[in-house]
Amino acid sequence: MRGVPGTVEGYRALARGRLGGEVWDFFEGGAESERTVGDNRRAFGRVTLRPRVLVDVSRCDTAVEVLGARLRTPVGVAPTAYHRLAHPDGEVATAQGAGAAGALFVVSIYASRTIEDVAAAATSPWWLQLYWLRRRDILADLVARAAAAGCGAVVLTVDAPRLGRRHRDARNGFALGPGIRAANLDSAVTASAHLPAAGRSALAAHAVEAVDPSVTWSDLAWLRARSDLPLVLKGVLTAQDAALAVDHGADAVVVSNHGGRQLDRAPATLDALAEVVAAVGGAIPVLLDGGVRGGTDAFAALALGARAVLLGRPALWGLAAGGAAGVAGVLDLATEELAHTMALAGRPDLASIDGSAVRLRAEAR
Repeated sequence: MRGVPGTVEGYRALARGRLGGEVWDFFEGGAESERTVGDNRRAFGRVTLRPRVLVDVSRCDTAVEVLGARLRTPVGVAPTAYHRLAHPDGEVATAQGAGAAGALFVVSIYASRTIEDVAAAATSPWWLQLYWLRRRDILADLVARAAAAGCGAVVLTVDAPRLGRRHRDARNGFALGPGIRAANLDSAVTASAHLPAAGRSALAAHAVEAVDPSVTWSDLAWLRARSDLPLVLKGVLTAQDAALAVDHGADAVVVSNHGGRQLDRAPATLDALAEVVAAVGGAIPVLLDGGVRGGTDAFAALALGARAVLLGRPALWGLAAGGAAGVAGVLDLATEELAHTMALAGRPDLASIDGSAVRLRAEAR
């Protein structure tokens, strides 16, 4: 791509200029007052790095393994819906960009390209994210298709029994336009997401129809019985739920507040990370998303116990700015920044990034 930005914020500026206002609000907006969106970023701003000196950092290794997936970087792509809103190639371009960067890509159940198209384009590990739909036959089919296509894990989002109150989308009467659809779901299932109405989000209306709000921990056994793929629970913010995840056989958890798009005033993910890590006690890996904008943020999360981090909005900025090359550009910038921070902090590999590398300042009152 021409005029490659030197910063993630540069990609954001390019994306802002190329996306329509309603699409921009859909990607950028959060729930209610959007306080949690801001808190996610502010939490990283309270981190102080504690460098070690006279350490051989002539080579800094960012490689990591997560649930058997060998990756060149611990910075991956979080699941977000409808990538064709950002670029005509949609999730195929995202998969290509993640592959070029050697990064994990978590594909949304609401991807606008098929699982099979994504798998054909992917050259690095990919996982499939699910919401628990009322139609369990659809879930069973998706899991089977994903396994057949080479998926490495199933990621069940557990913080969305209903969609958050996203005022930007309601104000815009946001609905999916012609040519944009959830490519892995029958069009009849998602028909309401295409019906605009003043003062209402069509996607929120669809979620009420489609997502099962009655699911509990005991239902995980049903999903387990239909797939041998590792099961990752995304949306865990408390020690209690982290312990329950281990008790119910989850293979990993993602500390996530849905990018501030679900429960406003939920804790910032970085603030919740330490208690989740302590609760799982090393039994399973912990990932984090929400507020991560680059490699220094990734360093902070790794120091506090995350195995890897996932980028949501920044990956979409890259996609909108330059397709596959833009996604790769954002991921490469984050990985380069991580390696640079590791060198300056005297931490030559990910195993050396521990709690002694950071200090969290108290939140101002």
